[in-house]
Amino acid sequence: MKSILIAASIASLSGCVFEDDNAKPKYGSTGLAVNCRAYVQIVIDSYRMKQYSADESFAGLERNCGMNGRAWRDRRD
Repeated sequence: MKSILIAASIASLSGCVFEDDNAKPKYGSTGLAVNCRAYVQIVIDSYRMKQYSADESFAGLERNCGMNGRAWRDRRD
């Protein structure tokens, strides 16, 4: 019984630790994208409406969601 409670506790805690911040698009109170999933959709929509060129769109994606992107939650400096 004790081992079942320990296993259940670990399982519930691991769900909090390994939650994917980009699983759903998130927007701040101003309507701006908070995570990469939301930002990528904004970039795609802007490109389709011809607001930005492909080069500008990719530069923004790299800056915000690239390897050193600002929108990644687990970024470590």
